[in-house]
Amino acid sequence: MAERKNGLSYAEAGVDIDAGNALVERIKPAAAATKRPGVMDALGGFGALFDPKAAGYDDPVLVAATDGVGTKLRIAIDTGHLDGIGQDLVAMCVNDLVCQGAEPLFFLDYFATGKLSVDEGARVVESIARGCKDAGCALIGGETAEMPGMYHDGDFDLAGFAVGAMQRGAALPAGVAEGDVLLGLASDGVHSNGYSLVRKVAEHAGLAWDSAAPFDQAALGEALLIPTRLYVKPALAAIRAGGVHALAHITGGGITENLPRVLPRDLGADIDLTAWNLPPVFRWLADAGGIETSEMLKTFNSGIGMILVVAADRADALTAQLQADGETVARLGTVTAGQGVRYNGTLA
Repeated sequence: MAERKNGLSYAEAGVDIDAGNALVERIKPAAAATKRPGVMDALGGFGALFDPKAAGYDDPVLVAATDGVGTKLRIAIDTGHLDGIGQDLVAMCVNDLVCQGAEPLFFLDYFATGKLSVDEGARVVESIARGCKDAGCALIGGETAEMPGMYHDGDFDLAGFAVGAMQRGAALPAGVAEGDVLLGLASDGVHSNGYSLVRKVAEHAGLAWDSAAPFDQAALGEALLIPTRLYVKPALAAIRAGGVHALAHITGGGITENLPRVLPRDLGADIDLTAWNLPPVFRWLADAGGIETSEMLKTFNSGIGMILVVAADRADALTAQLQADGETVARLGTVTAGQGVRYNGTLA
């Protein structure tokens, strides 16, 4: 091909390959810090290799999950608080994996933006790496896409992909029966669901992200960006201790929609709403938005981020173990005959 003078370049079209390479180099140490048994290579290849046998599985069944952060990302972008959003991305995937009884093994991320900022991209991926390390899974690859014209200036989007494993025959839910006890693990706030309604409530209340939070000493945006709690390690320890029949990650749909997903078709649940205290952020949302209790329980986690369905004779021991592992545990109720979730008492 003949050399042309004054021709267009990819950089002039808005894509900076050098910035992408600089980002990869900057995040390599963060990714390397997540290495675990089973990882077979480093970042930079066309694909990433992982050996389940080296991770301790002789007859593994693989489990995959994918998710994003949702419109919580809008608050992170608008406020510039990016250092926790990666944990949200990881948690939304790996908390789902553990509900199947699987140990998260590795994670991949997808970061898409209109104009790549190496510093912002690195902060996000470094927070992803921290989440992976806390969950015990390796960040073994990802993709950074710079797409001019697809995103407004300063905007970006995230997607995450996690793969876990279990020994064949160990999948959950299994053995759920009438009389099983429901143990609720406290959330660390709104987590990563319902933020379209959260943003509407803030707008209705006339509050900006730098306004003082009515429920916290921090600014509103910062208070709403508390990362999703990672339940992987205490949940796996509880599973291995015995007596756990199912787990439900309380995300979009709240307790009302997520708990029935792990119950047999002929069984439901009775839940005592006085078993835990509604955290201040949810009380503010309910009051400022005039949100009905039924809507709160179907939209938000309302203070309960994970529910374990456990054998009645193991409930006390598992509660003690989970508390020793740093979880706040509420005995929510029991599995009962008949479909659906039935609430008793008042959420307050």
